[in-house]
Formats: sequence, structure tokens, C-alpha cells
Amino acid sequence: MIYSRRLTLRELAERLGCPLEGDGSVEIGRVATLEAAGPGDVSFLSNPKYTSQLSTTRASAVILGADAAPAPCPTLRAPDPYLAFAAAAALLAPDDRPAPGVSPSAHVGPGATIGPSCHIGAFASVGDGAAIGARTIVHPHVVIYPGVVIGDDCVVHAHASIRERCRIGNRVIIQNGAVIGSDGYGFAPRPDGTFQKIPQAAPVVIEDDVEIGANTAIDRPAVGETRIQAGTKIDNLVHVAHGVRVGRNVMLAGQVGIAGSTTIGDSSVFGGQVGIAGHLHIGKGTKATAQTGIPNSLPDGSFVSGYPAIDNREWLKSSAVFRRLPEMKKALAALEKRLAGLEATLGAGPDPSHE
Repeated sequence: MIYSRRLTLRELAERLGCPLEGDGSVEIGRVATLEAAGPGDVSFLSNPKYTSQLSTTRASAVILGADAAPAPCPTLRAPDPYLAFAAAAALLAPDDRPAPGVSPSAHVGPGATIGPSCHIGAFASVGDGAAIGARTIVHPHVVIYPGVVIGDDCVVHAHASIRERCRIGNRVIIQNGAVIGSDGYGFAPRPDGTFQKIPQAAPVVIEDDVEIGANTAIDRPAVGETRIQAGTKIDNLVHVAHGVRVGRNVMLAGQVGIAGSTTIGDSSVFGGQVGIAGHLHIGKGTKATAQTGIPNSLPDGSFVSGYPAIDNREWLKSSAVFRRLPEMKKALAALEKRLAGLEATLGAGPDPSHE
């Protein structure tokens, strides 16, 4: 990872609000893991699993917890070393922000408004009546349909599409190829077995500080709205169906699928490939491990795994049994054979020749 900004360790400590131990004149240019770090790098230790790497790291500085043992190099102390490391990465990251302005090859429709200091990239299309807030970046080949409203300080990456009348808050990041407002999956069956499409005309609303991963699709409903609330972070290849409401500060990992009209409570976390059925209420603070299938509503604070989803501790016990099923089947077959033999012997009765 090559970063273009450089700070002295003292400057970095001041910006992070971390106490400094050691030479503050060391120059820092990038962040790296303990194992991969070299001169000019700052690393961190938050997981005890990697403590052994601390003594051999070539990093110029490390970020440690307040009570961690001393390191063989200058040190920053932080209550949460991983969070401080993330802040350091942001400070040292290159400034890739393009210059304000509208590319000559971009299309801006009549009645569209572009806020101050915005960048509209090459071959981007901004539809009639759309409104884009101050300092927002629209990268090349983005398509913004008519009537879309986008807030301040957003970043919309190449080939993303935002469909008609959808609303995007402030400081939202939309990664490459994401589609906001694609038609929900709504069809009414006809008597002859064909289907009548239900027009999907209601908007998708994305609140402030949301990030939406590459090639994710968030569908619009026929009525009401699909809403992603503030602070939620969505990974790549996620599907949020029509009429879903995702709460605040929710984490959705790659390939999560949420069926229509389901509500996800605040601060919930779903691992990769979790599937959630439609018309459910998932309580606040719910956690689901990777590939969990959730067919029923869940109360607040649930921690589930497997399909159908059960309590994580019960699933761990069950999964331990699953691995032993072949040998248990053999043992059961042997017991059944012995039992059959005993029953046959007992059923034969006494031998008449001995009477």
C-alpha cells in the first residue's frame, strides 16, 4: 500500500490524540501490519494472537493499548488501537479527490442543480430536475435518473446507477456498479399462469453516512419506500428487496439477501451470505453468522446460526454432532443387529429336547 502523505510521529500522535512514547521525529508515510511493516510504517496490535510479531516487527512505530507491554520502537498509546489505526490510515491516505467542475462529456439535464465544488466525471449523466449537493463527487459513467436528490459530500463511483426520485443523504459513499432504486420483484399471477408486473414507482431513501458496496442492489417498492437508515455499512453483492427498512448502524456483509418488507433493527450484524425471509421483524442488536437462513422474526439481541436459524450456542453443539453422524450411524446399525439377535434368541423359547 503506497500512501502519498507523510507526517512525523509527533504530528500523528497529536492528530490522533494519543500519548507518544519514544522519538517523535520519526517520519511516517503509511500503515501496515506488524508482519509486513518496514521503515516509515506505523502498525498496531489489538489482537493478542499477534503479540509474538511485536518483537520482530520492522515498523517505525506501533499503536498499542494503554496497558500493553512496551514495544521495541516508538509507541502511540490508545484505548482502542484498531480504531486509532483506522484514523491513522485516513490521515495518511492519498488525496484522490478530483478537481471541481463538470466534464465536457458529461450530460446534465434541464432543471438539474449542481452544488458548489462538485465534480461530475466524464460521460456521467445527471437527469432532469436532479439535485446534487455541495462537494459531491460523481465519477465517470454514473447514471443519475430524473428527480434524484443527493446530499453534500457524497461519493458515487463509476458505473453506479441511481434511479428516478430516489433520495441520498449526506456523506454517502456508493461503490462501483451499485444500483439504487432497481425495480422490486413484484408480479401478480393471472388465471392463465402468466404474470402482471406491478409498477415499482416508490423511492429508495438512503440516510446520512451510509456506505453501499460494489454491485449491490437496493430495490424500490410499489408503495411506501425502501429505507437504509443512518450509519449503516453495506458490503458488495448485497440485495435489499423492495419495502425493506434497515435500521441505524447495521452491518451487512457480502452476499446478504433481505426479502421484501422485512425490518432490520438498529446495530444488527449479518455475516456473509445470510438470507432473511420477507415480512419479518429482526430485533435490534441481532447477530447472524455466515450462511445463516432466517425464516422467522427474531427478538432484540438474538445471536443465531444455521438453517433454520437457531441460537448460536445450540448450533455449535449441533454442528459438533453433525461431524460424528457417520460413525454414530454405524454404531446404531451394530446395536440394532445385536438387539435383533437377542430378540430372536429370547423369542425361540426353551429347547424341548432338554425337557
